[in-house]
Amino acid sequence: MNRSWLALAAVGIVFATSASAVDRVGDFSLIDQQGYFHQLSYYDDHKAVALLVMSNGSKGAAKAVPGFKAAKEKYADQIKFFMINPLGTQSRASVQQELDKYGTDIPVLMDDAQLVSEGLGVRKTGEVLLVKPGTSEVLYRGPADKRFIAAIDAVLADHAVKTATARVSGEKIKYPAKVAQAKSGVSYSKEIAPILAENCARCHREGGIAPFAMNSHLIVKGFAPMIREVVLTKRMPPGQIDPEIGHFKETYTLTSAEQQKLIHWIEAGAEKDGDVDPLTQLKWPATQWAYGEPDLIVKVPPQQIPATGVLDYIRVTVPIEGLDRDRYVKASQYLAGDRTVLHHTLNSLLPPGVKQEGGFLGGGDPNAARITAYIPGAQPQHEPPNTGGLLKKGSSLALQLHYTTNGKATTDASEIGVWFYPDDEIPAERMSNQCACIFTRGWIPIPPYAADHEMQQTITIKKDAHIYSMLPHMHFRGKRMRFYADYPDGHSEELLNIARYNYNWQLDYELTEPKFVPAGTRIRAVAAFDNSKQNKANPDPARTVPWGQQSWDEMFFGSVTYKYVDQSGMKVAKQD
Repeated sequence: MNRSWLALAAVGIVFATSASAVDRVGDFSLIDQQGYFHQLSYYDDHKAVALLVMSNGSKGAAKAVPGFKAAKEKYADQIKFFMINPLGTQSRASVQQELDKYGTDIPVLMDDAQLVSEGLGVRKTGEVLLVKPGTSEVLYRGPADKRFIAAIDAVLADHAVKTATARVSGEKIKYPAKVAQAKSGVSYSKEIAPILAENCARCHREGGIAPFAMNSHLIVKGFAPMIREVVLTKRMPPGQIDPEIGHFKETYTLTSAEQQKLIHWIEAGAEKDGDVDPLTQLKWPATQWAYGEPDLIVKVPPQQIPATGVLDYIRVTVPIEGLDRDRYVKASQYLAGDRTVLHHTLNSLLPPGVKQEGGFLGGGDPNAARITAYIPGAQPQHEPPNTGGLLKKGSSLALQLHYTTNGKATTDASEIGVWFYPDDEIPAERMSNQCACIFTRGWIPIPPYAADHEMQQTITIKKDAHIYSMLPHMHFRGKRMRFYADYPDGHSEELLNIARYNYNWQLDYELTEPKFVPAGTRIRAVAAFDNSKQNKANPDPARTVPWGQQSWDEMFFGSVTYKYVDQSGMKVAKQD
């Protein structure tokens, strides 16, 4: 697995101490009022990033908007323009309404945790900051007047800014969490350790998928600068979603309050309190199997993976042995033999007597058992209550295995664990697992250097159903994927916003409560691809990118798992 997200940042956010100081900030990431993701360092192809501090109803911000808009019209090719809302209390819809009053479409970065604004030393609405993303240096702070224009001209000419700071008459920004936590302190034992235990340690543990174990305060303090950096840039935890959209059992993200406590604790020195270190007390199961020893283990034939080179997809058909009768499957789990080389798998369950040379068939018998595949960050698959499919004696599993070399020859000997319902407990309901997907049919090649190449596809759910989860799949140029429900009555609802897609983490987002959708609902997946030079993972921005199985080509695959309300006469959804 590529662990580039562990790169250690050289700089961190520091707080401004005076109005005349030239501040330095670390890299950061925020989502705007329309749910789009932005990272400061992404815009290092611009000479600077301009930020206007706004809040709804602010006279100071309203006064600054005309000058800021005029500067954008003049310098948009060389300077990237944003607004930033530092309050953490105003809804995105209300912020969009304020933008409409301003008569502008400049994106507003929603700093709900206030940490970026704290780090930038933001003090008043109407304040304009000019930030150099390459060095993270604040070059100018003041009103959007002629001094702002002079600062831009100086930056474009590679000259020093003569007037780096100037007074602003806007409303004062308050930081209640910072004040409260500075006054009372943040407790490692009571506040920080529980956050880390709940959100980080299950991967950052001995034998876990992360490269170091968070098993003591000493370890955490040593990694504190890196923890701060990956939290501020939203690289960790690895959830790529916009937490304002939908309700999921796991978001793999931190709340604003958790971010505030963690960053303020690190900024205060990452000190320990209490006689007992809670992280040293964590206990983990002796086995990697999620539900105890499986009823059946399918052994995937060992694959010899060379140290280097590009590998074609490997297709194998594995007879399911040790099954003496038909059984209903309750859960399954894929344990990768070597996670550093196995990127993902696809599979199809083949009934007795059917032969296939491996690969992903899709569709199939909706009454058949679901056996989980492997994806980065994969969790075990457990069926909802009274739900499951039939695994017939004599079945086989057709597997398609995608490996990436890592510089060291290795053997991947993976296993798939399966748990069954008791023989006298037959689940009454079945799941369907369909996808809104573009393969060769309908694929629109991605043009060279395209930074935001968007495609969409839909499926129509023919009967009343409940949606349980959604999962994205793209390759290195994948940028975002958003799922919508377009209802028969004409209105639409966003179900999931994967605001910053990451090829290294393709997570299945399971809803807290199943989402009812009436018959005729169209599930629409909208994906964007970044084939620009600014995409640091891009293999070749000059290439027109086709659909293809290898990572340097692209895919658009949005999986939707749902269950029909009426289970009689089940039919799978049809791709539009």
